[in-house]
Amino acid sequence: MKKTFIAIVLSLFSLSFYAQITQDTLLVGYTTAPPFIVQEGELLEGINIWLWERTAADLNLNYKLVPMGFREMLDALKSGEIDVSINPLTVTSERSKVFEFTNSYYAAHSTIAISEATTFEKLTGFLKNFFNQDFLKGLAVLLFIIFWFGLLGWYFERKQNPEHFRNSGSGIWDGMWWSAVTLTTVGYGDKAPKTKMGKITALVLMFGGLLFISGLTASIASSLTVNQLSSSPEGFMAFKERKVGTIDNSGAMEYLHKHFFKDINGYSGVVAGLKDLKDGKINAFMYDEPILKYRIQEDKELMNLQVLPVKFDVQFYAFGISTKRAEIEKEVSQQILSITETQEWEVVLNEFGLKDI
Repeated sequence: MKKTFIAIVLSLFSLSFYAQITQDTLLVGYTTAPPFIVQEGELLEGINIWLWERTAADLNLNYKLVPMGFREMLDALKSGEIDVSINPLTVTSERSKVFEFTNSYYAAHSTIAISEATTFEKLTGFLKNFFNQDFLKGLAVLLFIIFWFGLLGWYFERKQNPEHFRNSGSGIWDGMWWSAVTLTTVGYGDKAPKTKMGKITALVLMFGGLLFISGLTASIASSLTVNQLSSSPEGFMAFKERKVGTIDNSGAMEYLHKHFFKDINGYSGVVAGLKDLKDGKINAFMYDEPILKYRIQEDKELMNLQVLPVKFDVQFYAFGISTKRAEIEKEVSQQILSITETQEWEVVLNEFGLKDI
């Protein structure tokens, strides 16, 4: 009887000890997000992996890494099924209502990835922008000026200067030629007015034409620039009416909704979105700049994609901590702050081609 009692006590003690160990072992969720979390087979590396391992070692934290999908990870963090998420989570007011954030360790902007246009597409786009309504209006005015002053020049010169301006219907063409040559300041000298009224017409044409040509050139250049900017994919708002993609439940998704983007496709991962972009299923993919650049540089299948020099919606990255384990947030935050102030942190960022903004 005594031995049985001792066995029961030992069993209860063992269960209690095991439960204590289990409770102290943090469940750490993650999903791949290069260059922050890079997974090749069973090998895990990346900026966040290094930062978490260093933090856990300094604080003597026991943990178990749990691979998950991004949406699943956020839901599990919210419900307390996992204790920590070491993904580069953007700090937002909505998320801070359902779980805790550590101190931010990195800041980056969102940006836009598009499929590179072919040479033919670039040429047709330029021609479309060039032959716009403003250009055609200017061309029509130019032709009218040439015709009107050519007609005046012929009228004043046809009788006293028939060798240059024939006194017939063909002489009108002589006037057109003289007017065009004078207006464009080419000045061949093959035709020139001799009469007083002809010379006055020439003076008005030369000085008025100089001003008109200058204004027309500036107007065409301005119009071409405006049309390029308005139709160019290098502006954030230019994609408002187009089909774009981003990651589900991400800070970028929230930002696009706030700015009234109408056609947004949500993806569970960056690669899936970039492949749809490559296949022409979406016009642009918008997400965090370092992640997009790393994916495109590392994946040969995505070489025809480019990241535009557009930055919007600065993102502050932090680890997420369940409210059920809020007691560790302060220690983890303090340790992250200490690590990110070291030279070693800058070296790690440089290894993956990043730097603090």
